[in-house]
Amino acid sequence: MPDTEETLKQARILWQKYFSLTKELLKFSDQKDSELFMELVDQRGRLIEQMKALPENNYRDSEECKKLIEQIIPMDKQIMYRAKAWLNKSRRQNSAVRSYDLIESANFRGTVFNRKY
Repeated sequence: MPDTEETLKQARILWQKYFSLTKELLKFSDQKDSELFMELVDQRGRLIEQMKALPENNYRDSEECKKLIEQIIPMDKQIMYRAKAWLNKSRRQNSAVRSYDLIESANFRGTVFNRKY
């Protein structure tokens, strides 16, 4: 079944949006605004679903799309690296907070048990 012009046009538009969202994700991957970052991740996921819903087409095999993909891959790698680093940092901070909470909790219990009534 040959590609229709409309399908190719839609594929091109979706890939351009995907590229733009990837650039935005990279920009916000260093920021403290994790809600905005996650919203961009969700938007990109919805774009992927729209791409999958398109009728069969060969846009991905075009030189235009290959050039986009060549630009997207290194950005994706940076985003993944930064996301993993953020997750590890977040886990360490949460672990430190839990340790502090346990110490405070133990100190509190100790003061209750050490009191004479």
